[in-house]
Amino acid sequence: MEKFARLVSMAPLFLLFCLPLAFAGHDYNQALSKSILFFEAQRSGYLPHNQRVTWRANSGLNDGKASGVDLVGGYYDAGDNVKFGLPMAFTITMMSWSIIEYGKQMAASGELGHAMDAIKWGTDYLIKAHPEPNVLYGEVGDGNTDHYCWQRPEDMTTDRRAYKIDPSNPGSDLAGETAAAMAAASMVFRHSNPAYASELLRHAHQLFDFADRYRGKYDSSITVAQKYYRSVSGYNDELLWAAAWLYQATNNQYYLNYLGKNGDSMGGTGWGMTEFGWDVKYAGVQTLVAKFLMQGKAGHYAPVFERYQQKAEYFMCSCLGKGTRNAQKTPGGLIFRQRWNNMQFVTSASFLATVYSDYLASVGRRTMRCSSGNVGPSELLSFAKSQVDYILGDNPRATSYMVGYGNNYPRQVHHRASSIVSYKVDSRFVTCRGGYATWFSRKASDPNLLVGAIVGGPDAYDNFADERDNYEQTEPATYNNAPLLGILARLGGGHGEYNQLLPVVVPAPQQKVTPAPQQKTTPQPKVTPAPASTSAPIAIEQKMTTSWIANGKTYYRYSTIVTNKSSKDLKNLKLSVSKLYGPLWGLTKSGDSYSLPSWLNSLAAGKSLEFVYIHSASAADVSVSSYTLA
Repeated sequence: MEKFARLVSMAPLFLLFCLPLAFAGHDYNQALSKSILFFEAQRSGYLPHNQRVTWRANSGLNDGKASGVDLVGGYYDAGDNVKFGLPMAFTITMMSWSIIEYGKQMAASGELGHAMDAIKWGTDYLIKAHPEPNVLYGEVGDGNTDHYCWQRPEDMTTDRRAYKIDPSNPGSDLAGETAAAMAAASMVFRHSNPAYASELLRHAHQLFDFADRYRGKYDSSITVAQKYYRSVSGYNDELLWAAAWLYQATNNQYYLNYLGKNGDSMGGTGWGMTEFGWDVKYAGVQTLVAKFLMQGKAGHYAPVFERYQQKAEYFMCSCLGKGTRNAQKTPGGLIFRQRWNNMQFVTSASFLATVYSDYLASVGRRTMRCSSGNVGPSELLSFAKSQVDYILGDNPRATSYMVGYGNNYPRQVHHRASSIVSYKVDSRFVTCRGGYATWFSRKASDPNLLVGAIVGGPDAYDNFADERDNYEQTEPATYNNAPLLGILARLGGGHGEYNQLLPVVVPAPQQKVTPAPQQKTTPQPKVTPAPASTSAPIAIEQKMTTSWIANGKTYYRYSTIVTNKSSKDLKNLKLSVSKLYGPLWGLTKSGDSYSLPSWLNSLAAGKSLEFVYIHSASAADVSVSSYTLA
């Protein structure tokens, strides 16, 4: 396997304390918004009324028709117009994992609804692609004819044949990844749309059984995929990956047993990996099983699960440059695995490091043993942050590899839809080869800005050529962005205490509701002004939890606990925070005051809420401005 990059080492104790201040270097919430928006540019099918990328139009409206199945919808994988099932399913799995871990942070930034919409656009298609228990359509269109043409999706005249797997032509890797995507997504919708979540789980169970019973590599059945998404790792990793997601989604002991009984024979406990992506899932499986172990769910499989965890930590150590086989990195510090779309491995590895950092912190484990020294959770998170910061512009070229973020980003993206004038601006037909002559060869910025796209990125020496024909570096992909959603939400949420081992509850996305005119006959909740922090129904307790010195200045971290001491639900809470000279996490800024975070509608009787802030002064003045008891 290829090597990964070495992290510049820093004192772990200093990192633990300085991270919140370092987070301020980039607007991670803005980057999160843009990275989600990119998925709307990749949509195929009938676009919805709330489509925000307005230069796109309907496309692929006859997909599946020749095969007697409706395959309209889904995502184009990258800069072409093919719908490849394996990377699409992996994209959905990773977006779902991002929400499962950091949905509350996404809700606080106002992006949870958009992220869930992005997942559902994909799962709606995957449901269509699975019309029978043992049939799964894994590709629409083919790369050879598609790449011969340079056309907008709205104009494409290329072959839109649909390709499937079935018992006679199996594809355990494709079916396994799709089962994982359905299971992970079911957790996202479990509370907001339980009927849909149940439907996703039904498909996931069927797909896992199909994948496990009829073994085979999908690209031996869908041979047109071999040139573009060859399954090098085989299918054992996807079977374990699907089992891990089905166990997390259902707590069904069958899937835990599957992981325990097959971990050794299928490579889950044997492969020490230095990559994670749409093809090779072992590091992801190992990270999830390590989570189950830390949750105390391993039972008599604990010895097996400990071997999974050892390999998970092998991966983490390799990313940090402290393992027996370490990451190659560019002089600027970026993980480098390959010339073609290297950034996919950067975002996926950074995501695993982020969640594993939080898993370790959740169980109070201070260190992870690597061959060249111990590593703390903060060092893993700092590594992930360094990779994200590089992507956003902290690199030798001062180039943002997210289109539309910052001032210096790629302008000639290898992407058919963005490089050709919008169908809504000029509906004249763009021919197959005419697109190359008129638009592909054009040495100018794209007419449509592909906001949020993560392109392939620089070479091994941090060099990058912003040229449309430089597909290795300027082509984006959905699976570049998907893992990034979780990391950006985590970094944008600050340095709060996250217990990632607790049961997952994805908050319902907040919808903007226009209040109805008040009727005089309707009694309104009493809003009680309460200027003092010791207001009877509400207790506020502050304490300084740590301090450190940076650049000759002393900083303090304060934890503030707000407790509802009444016997009713506390709603519409407004807090006044004065004499605050630094960042605050855990509340929503509302004008001159602060309110409950957007994912929390009310504070139940007897419950408490914590928020934290950092500055170089004594404790801020926190008081209650108003509230409602209902």
